[in-house]
Amino acid sequence: MSSLSDLINLNLSDSTEKIIAEYIWVGGTGMDVRSKARTLSGPVSDPSKLPKWNYDGSSTGQAPGEDSESHKLFSGIHSGGAVICDAYTPAGEPIPTNKRCRAAKIFSHPDVAAEVTWYGLEQEYTLLQKDVKWPLGWPIGGYPGPQGPYYCGAGVDKAFGRDIVDAHYKACLYAGINISGINGEVMPGQWEFQVGPSVGISAADELWAARYILERITEVAGVVLSLDPKPIEGDWNGAGAHTNYSTKSMRNEGGYEIIKKAIEKLGLRHKEHIAAYGEGNERRLTGKHETADINTFKWGVANRGASIRVGRDTEKDGKGYFEDRRPASNMDPYVVTSMIAETTILWKP
Repeated sequence: MSSLSDLINLNLSDSTEKIIAEYIWVGGTGMDVRSKARTLSGPVSDPSKLPKWNYDGSSTGQAPGEDSESHKLFSGIHSGGAVICDAYTPAGEPIPTNKRCRAAKIFSHPDVAAEVTWYGLEQEYTLLQKDVKWPLGWPIGGYPGPQGPYYCGAGVDKAFGRDIVDAHYKACLYAGINISGINGEVMPGQWEFQVGPSVGISAADELWAARYILERITEVAGVVLSLDPKPIEGDWNGAGAHTNYSTKSMRNEGGYEIIKKAIEKLGLRHKEHIAAYGEGNERRLTGKHETADINTFKWGVANRGASIRVGRDTEKDGKGYFEDRRPASNMDPYVVTSMIAETTILWKP
C-alpha cells in the first residue's frame, strides 16, 4: 500500500532546518493517545530546551471546563519528532492520569537506578475491520480456520495486514524508537511488536510512542487498532504485553538466585500486580491459550502457561532475565514497569 510507505518517506525541504514536533500524551481514559503538532525552528537534542505547551483538558476528560488548561512537560524527543509528554495542572501538580510521574520517582530511586533495570516489552494487538469491528481477514459474521498456520505465517490466507505492520516497523525506526522486532501472532489478524531492551522509564516512553505511531498508520489504512486482551471469545488466543525484565544483579554471576528471590516477591504481591496489569485481563488469563489462571501464581522454565517464565538459557547460564506473562495488551507500561522494579528491588515483605 503506497500511502503507508509514503508516511515514512516524508521529509521537509532541504532548504529549511525547521522540524515538526508531535507532542503526544495519554488522555483521560488512560489508554487513548492524544497529540498535536507544532513547528520548531530546528532540531532539538535536549528535552529541557523544548517549549512548554498546554491543551484543553476538558476535551480529553482530564480537567473541568472552568479550569481546562493542562500543561505538558517532556520526557524526550525522538529523532523523528515524537515528543512524549506527561501532563500537569497549571499549578504544577501531576494530573490523576499522569502515571509517568510516579514511575519516574521509582526509577530515580538510588537503589533502582543502581540496578540499571532492563525491559523488553512485547506488545500484542489486533487489527479490526473498521465498520464491523471484526478481525482483519476474517469473513464478516464468520470465522477463519483454527489457529495453527497463522503464527509467524506467510501468505495471503494466513497473514492479514502485513503492509500495516511493516509500515509501522519502519516508521518506528525512523522515529528513533528502540523497536526490536515484529511477528504475526497465533490468532489471525493479530500481530506483535517488541520494544527494547531499554533502560528504566525509557521502555514505557518508547512503547507509548510506538502505540501512537501504530494508531496513525492504521488511521491511514482505514483499520481499527484494538488492544483488547480478549477481542474474540472462544478458542482463540488473547492479546498480552509480556514484560521481560532483568537487573544488573540478575545479569551478573549468581544472578539466577536473585531472579528466584525476585519471582518469590512477585508471587507475594500477585493480586496487587494483577489489579494493575490491564482492564479485562480476567477474560484472557484463563489457564488456557498459553496463560496461567488469573488467580494462580506459578513460574517455570520455558513454561508459557506460567505467570512468570524463565528461559532455558537463563537457567543454563545461571544469570539473565525473566518474563512476566501476566500484563494485558492494554496495560499502562509506566505502571507495569515501575511496579515490577518497586516489588523486586524496593519492597520488603
